[in-house]
Amino acid sequence: MTTGPDDPTLGTLSEHDLLVVAQLLGRVPKAAFDVVVRRRDGLPVVTRNAPFERDGTPMPTRYWLLPSARASDAIGRLEASGGVRAVEADISAEDIAAVHAAYACDRDAAIPPDWTGPRPSGGVGGTRQGTKCLHAHYAYFLAGGRDPVGRWVWERLATKDRDEPIRRTGEESVSP
Repeated sequence: MTTGPDDPTLGTLSEHDLLVVAQLLGRVPKAAFDVVVRRRDGLPVVTRNAPFERDGTPMPTRYWLLPSARASDAIGRLEASGGVRAVEADISAEDIAAVHAAYACDRDAAIPPDWTGPRPSGGVGGTRQGTKCLHAHYAYFLAGGRDPVGRWVWERLATKDRDEPIRRTGEESVSP
């Protein structure tokens, strides 16, 4: 079995976080990860994934909104009601492309320079252009990414759906 490179940007994960995230996903995560955004009560909201699954398969999704997030269902409803088309009408293609490029740079920075295997590609949610998944943009935004799509989602969520106040790992409570 081929193993992907370790991600030196990931910190130490507690056994409790691994168990909670596995329970939330309904499976053991396929890639190493950190919890980078939590609710005030400590429940994980966003994970930052290594660029490769444990078997070496490229992992394009760097930031993942966990199903525990109150926002998850609300974002699903937003997507179902035409949210992807609406966000693409409100935010320029150039701004969306810039977000994809920044996201890819963030992920690619965790790949060792001597890595010769397959590499993850695309930007937010693995896409190269446009908007594919509002959940992925929102996760990146909550994790501190300058993502106008994620901000657009945040602005449209009811306050009760925002998981506020949020806490990024290593920071006091913050609001995006």
